[in-house]
Amino acid sequence: MVKWLLIAFVVGVALLLWRMTAHANRNLPEAGDPAPDFSLPDQNGKVHARDDFRGKWLVMYFYPRDDTPGCTEQAAQYRDAMREIEAAGATVCGVSVDDSESHAAFARKYNLPFALLADKRGEVAARYGSLRDFGFIKIAKRNTFLIDPQGKVSKVYLGVNAARNAADVTNDLKRLVKT
Repeated sequence: MVKWLLIAFVVGVALLLWRMTAHANRNLPEAGDPAPDFSLPDQNGKVHARDDFRGKWLVMYFYPRDDTPGCTEQAAQYRDAMREIEAAGATVCGVSVDDSESHAAFARKYNLPFALLADKRGEVAARYGSLRDFGFIKIAKRNTFLIDPQGKVSKVYLGVNAARNAADVTNDLKRLVKT
């Protein structure tokens, strides 16, 4: 009996993992694609839309949860790189499935000077191929998109390292702005 329960459990986990990965990158935009549309509130309730950033570079990074170790490190790295990012003519937006209130507390706690967009239903994360949907819970994948001033995806960073993401994006942004 225990053997069959174990087999059923393993099969169930395998099916769940298959479901998550089978469609995981279905909507993943590639370099050169138009950036998928979005309209989301930030930590202050202000709504930001893709077209608000026309004429500027946009760093749009997806992260799993507010105030968790990796997400805090990634946000702090972006906070610390803001002068360089802004000097290159770019804006930063973090996106997760947390709500605006959670984002507000996170931004206050760590003095984050950029918008944290609340994608509570995970619809925007899904459009960017950056949603993990476990059925009962959704979280954003740690992916980043560099969007050019014309609204096209310039570079895609998948499964990024939280400690290096801001530096990698900043270096690429500087290189792209020079060309």
